[in-house]
Amino acid sequence: MSGDNKQSISGSDRKGRRGTRRMLVQALYQHQMTGHSGDELIAQYSATTEFRRVNRDYFEALLDKVLSDTEALDALLSDFADRPADQLDPIERAILWVGVTELQHYADVPASVVINEAIELCKTFGAEDGHRFVNAVLDKAATALQKQSG
Repeated sequence: MSGDNKQSISGSDRKGRRGTRRMLVQALYQHQMTGHSGDELIAQYSATTEFRRVNRDYFEALLDKVLSDTEALDALLSDFADRPADQLDPIERAILWVGVTELQHYADVPASVVINEAIELCKTFGAEDGHRFVNAVLDKAATALQKQSG
């Protein structure tokens, strides 16, 4: 992976990224449960009041990147996890999809921020100790991806 594939988000576009990640995890969980497409998810979530507080561009970009490459993301997750991605809890899988996608494509988001945000999302939505698993997987992913791009 080259640094050329990484995108940057300007300061004005950083608003609402925490809420954006939260909503994105919900949308990706829904995708796994229902098979809804990215367009269906965007239409549904953009109609909510909460969507006004998130960064629409970031939501759509991350959703597109995740949904366009779930097989590659799952293969990557399987390399860093102790089980195949299709055996992961759907919430943890959604959180890991977001985290790995940010690590791969958004150079301006420090790995520590990606990991901390993922841990907090997992504490909110995941199983009791799921945040430990998410932390370990993203830590391995961040180290490996940094070596690849560096």
